[in-house]
Amino acid sequence: MSAAANAFLEATVRTATPLALAAMGELVVERAGVINISLEGVIAAGAFGALVGATHAGVAGGFFVAMLFGVALALVFALFTIWLRADQIITGTAVTLLAVGLTGTLYRALYGAAGAALSIRTIGSLRIPGLSALPLIGPGFFDQPATTYAVYILVPVMWWWMYRTHAGLAVRAVGESPAAAEAAGIRVDRVRLLALLFGGAMGGLAGGTLVLAQAGTFAEGMSAGRGFIAIAIVVLGRWHPGGVALAALVFGGASALQFLLQALGLALPYQLFLALPYLLTLAALAGVAGRVRAPAALARADDTYGT
Repeated sequence: MSAAANAFLEATVRTATPLALAAMGELVVERAGVINISLEGVIAAGAFGALVGATHAGVAGGFFVAMLFGVALALVFALFTIWLRADQIITGTAVTLLAVGLTGTLYRALYGAAGAALSIRTIGSLRIPGLSALPLIGPGFFDQPATTYAVYILVPVMWWWMYRTHAGLAVRAVGESPAAAEAAGIRVDRVRLLALLFGGAMGGLAGGTLVLAQAGTFAEGMSAGRGFIAIAIVVLGRWHPGGVALAALVFGGASALQFLLQALGLALPYQLFLALPYLLTLAALAGVAGRVRAPAALARADDTYGT
């Protein structure tokens, strides 16, 4: 495989990692019958939390604070949608705007004009002996930061938990029929709250990955639509952990393709390449890859429990 193809595959996996982390969290949330439009804001909050944590407690502290910030924002979303029964779409949009504006304001207040040049330590790549030498896939899949390997582990664990445990069955039951789940003794609000907190932690980890495993710095708006892309990945992946992982790779490839096409020197506007992931997002949400069946509570307007 040529060096360009190796670089393309490595960039695909690297770009797919934060998308997969956020989408895995959103998968559980949507399986519980909730759609967290504020995921974009959660990722932004996680990225800023990673910066704050890393500057005071190192890389490990950065990841912890990133997840903490993500959980805090998910808790705000849960407060309005679960307890106050507010509209999920409107609440998610408002929470996203709050997170983007607040992180930008705090960034300028805490780091000032010098913040633009702020650089922090990243975790770097971890080469897996033997596996990284495999032809075709070795350099791309097994010479990555630790968060990428966390995704490899998370996918089968999520599948086992969702389809082989009582807790996973409870989440799926709540997403399909909250009233029936309540009648069976499942506490719907508690399941949805825990699902949202898990989604917040994963979204925060995705934001932390952007800062601590890739960019090495923070920039306002660096979530750059990844929260909305992660929601599209869940749809394209048919609300299944394996499908979500594959869909994340597809979107990662679309993002990496823009760098490859620009490197080829094609006489096309670079904005066209930058738009590829977002065009793919629109295609996925429009059902280009085929009709999909969402958890019933997502599409049911008369859901007593707040969807």
